[in-house]
Amino acid sequence: MKIFSAEDVRKFLPMPDAIAAMRDAFAQLSGGRVTLPPRQHLDAPAEHGTALVMTCHSAVQKLFVLKFLTVFSGNRQRGLPLIQALVILADGTTGEHLAIIDGASLTAIRTGAASGLATELLARPDATTAAVFGAGVQARTQLEAVCCVRPIRRAWVFDADASAADRFAAAMSRHLGLPVGRAADPAQALTDADIICTATTSPVPVFDDRHVKAGAHINAVGAYRPTVAEIQVATVRRARVVVDHRASALEEAGDLLVPLRAGVIGEEYFATELGQIVLGQKPGRTSADEITLFKSVGVAIQDLCAAARVLANARQ
Repeated sequence: MKIFSAEDVRKFLPMPDAIAAMRDAFAQLSGGRVTLPPRQHLDAPAEHGTALVMTCHSAVQKLFVLKFLTVFSGNRQRGLPLIQALVILADGTTGEHLAIIDGASLTAIRTGAASGLATELLARPDATTAAVFGAGVQARTQLEAVCCVRPIRRAWVFDADASAADRFAAAMSRHLGLPVGRAADPAQALTDADIICTATTSPVPVFDDRHVKAGAHINAVGAYRPTVAEIQVATVRRARVVVDHRASALEEAGDLLVPLRAGVIGEEYFATELGQIVLGQKPGRTSADEITLFKSVGVAIQDLCAAARVLANARQ
C-alpha cells in the first residue's frame, strides 16, 4: 500500500491531469456507472466543526474510495488548516487497500479541476478576466484550473480578510505569471469578469447580481449545506444552471435549494449534470450572452478518479 503526502499529491496530480480525471469522473457518474451513497454529515456544534464521510464504487475502474474530511471554522485562529482529510483507495476486485492519500490537497485540486472542466465546457472561448471570491487553498486551485482552459490575462480576488487576499494575489501572480489584484469590494472584483469563482465559507451571497455581466460563467463551490448560499437568488434565476450530481444537489446545494423552497425556481434548474455535457447528451453554452452557473457540492467519484490518477502517475 502506498502513502501519499500533500506534497506527493501536488507532484503526481498536475492540474491538466486532474481536469482529465474529472472528465472521466463526471462521464461515469452521469452514465450510471457509479454507486454513490449520500454523504454523511457528523456535526460537532460546540466546537463549530463538521465531519464528512464520502464513499463510492466505480464499475468502470473497479475501485472503491473512502474519504473522511473535517471542517473546523476556528482552526485558522489555532494555526491549523480549515479542511483536513484522508482518502483510502481500494481495489474493487480483491478489496486490497492500494493507497492512503492526503485528502485536503486532493480535495482542493479535484474541486478546482471540476470547475476547470465546467469552465472549458461553459465559459465563453474569449474569456480573459477572472474574479475569485475567497483566498484559501480552494480558491487557489479554482484560479489555477480556470487558467488551464482559458487565456486569462487578468484576475481579481476579494476576501473579507484583506491581508489574506493580499497574500493570495501576490502568490498567484508569481505562480501564474499574470496580474492578480486585490479588489477593494465585490463590485470591483466583478469589473469585466468573464469567469467568477466562489470558494468561501460565507453563509450569505458574496456579490450583487447587478454586477454580473451578460455572458459570464460562474463556478460556485463553497456552499454545501441546504440552507447556505454564496450566490444571490437573482443570479440563479437568470442563469443556466449545471450541477455536478442532481441527487446530491437536491440534498445539499443551498444556492439552488433556497430559491427552490421559496418557490422562485423549479426543479428544472437541477436538470443538467456536467457529465451529460461531457457525454454529449446536453449542450454546453448556447449563446454568447448566456450566464452559466456550475453548482458543485462535491461527490466521491471525483476523489476516486483523482486518487487513481495519483497512484497511476506515481507508478509510472
